[in-house]
Amino acid sequence: MLIRARNTRRQLLLAALVAALVALPWLANPYQTSLLVVIGIHTIIAVGLCLLMGYAGQASLGQAAFYGLGAFTSGILSATYGVSPWLGLLAGAAGCGLLAYATGRPILSLRGNYLAMATLAFGIIVYIILVEAKDFTGGPSGLPGIPSLTLGGFEFDSDRKYYYLVWAVCLGVLFLSQNIVNSRPGRALRAIHASEAAARSLGVDVASFKVLVFTLSAVYAGLAGGLYAHYTTFVSPQPFGFIFSIRLVTMVVIGGLASIWGAIFGTASLTVLSELLHPFGDLDVIVFGLIMMLVMIFMPQGLTRGLLDLYERRLARR
Repeated sequence: MLIRARNTRRQLLLAALVAALVALPWLANPYQTSLLVVIGIHTIIAVGLCLLMGYAGQASLGQAAFYGLGAFTSGILSATYGVSPWLGLLAGAAGCGLLAYATGRPILSLRGNYLAMATLAFGIIVYIILVEAKDFTGGPSGLPGIPSLTLGGFEFDSDRKYYYLVWAVCLGVLFLSQNIVNSRPGRALRAIHASEAAARSLGVDVASFKVLVFTLSAVYAGLAGGLYAHYTTFVSPQPFGFIFSIRLVTMVVIGGLASIWGAIFGTASLTVLSELLHPFGDLDVIVFGLIMMLVMIFMPQGLTRGLLDLYERRLARR
């Protein structure tokens, strides 16, 4: 009975979330709508990082690299070579997935701090390539003239139109990831997180599962990068550096490492906070670090899970 009531509450919360997402663009001003678009794009990356870190237990400080590669791949193909933006978007996501699959096995053979440093080094290398490959990326000056996405005769040329596209993709990614978590591969990932040796003794192909979830997280990041490129119609290497990787990890920690839907809450909180702290320059990095420390100490499962636990305890007392 308690489980049924809990499932009913979750379904109602999900329905309320979807209704709120549909209504928000009509209640927000243009600046707020553009912020909601960015939150949706970042949520897609955070979900992939949640699968990688929260369920497979693999640390990564290089997701911003795949985000940048997806953005520049789609941007270069569509702006420079005249490829369809949709094909460029898919090519960016697929290219990130292939690169992650090729590099994943040697990188993921490392553990702990060594794995974190390897992914950090990968992100730095990609960032340097984006800066130095001026003939393709435009270097620090960036790549202008990226076309908007169109579907038939309908062009996603306004914040409100693009909002619905981004959040449709975001919800699709969320539902897909939730199904993965509740499936046999999801149970295998949780077993790997708990103990690789124990998972291996139960017949789980640990190396293959780690590479596959790393590849999926890269595909998500590349897809988000393509959406970002065709939204801004201009990309430069600056947004895809090490600092953004730290922000992504902070988003996942705040939302809950093992909470797929918590990625929305964590991403929204950090994005809004970043906008509020923007006038103070690099102070946001210090604030993000303090927030991560406090959440890990007092709510190790994330704010989303912590608040839900408090709510359910209150209902149980009643």
